[in-house]
Amino acid sequence: MHLLSQVLIGLVAAIHLYILWLEMFAWTTRGPKTFRSLRPELFEPTKVLAANQGLYNGFLAAGLGWALLISDPAWHRNVAAFFLGCVAVAGLYGAFTAGPRILLVQTVPALLALAALQLV
Repeated sequence: MHLLSQVLIGLVAAIHLYILWLEMFAWTTRGPKTFRSLRPELFEPTKVLAANQGLYNGFLAAGLGWALLISDPAWHRNVAAFFLGCVAVAGLYGAFTAGPRILLVQTVPALLALAALQLV
């Protein structure tokens, strides 16, 4: 179960690195293809806001990456649980405010990783 929790934590971190890239560097190019519910003319004026969101997603990925490097089991579990909890809450908020798809992309993987982490 330890390996599964590590893989799931890494997956959640990778998802947030992708979101960082999308929101910070590809908002006006790839963003309109990903966020089809937004009008295309909104991407250029919201580029700075999206980059700010991307930076926060990068912090989540960094925290999860840090958790993977912690060798002490208790600290590893606590740090990973904190950052996975942050991801799950952010995903819930995003699902209710931006779109339900976020629930599947962010919240479900974080909750699966949290469950696996608790079974270690």
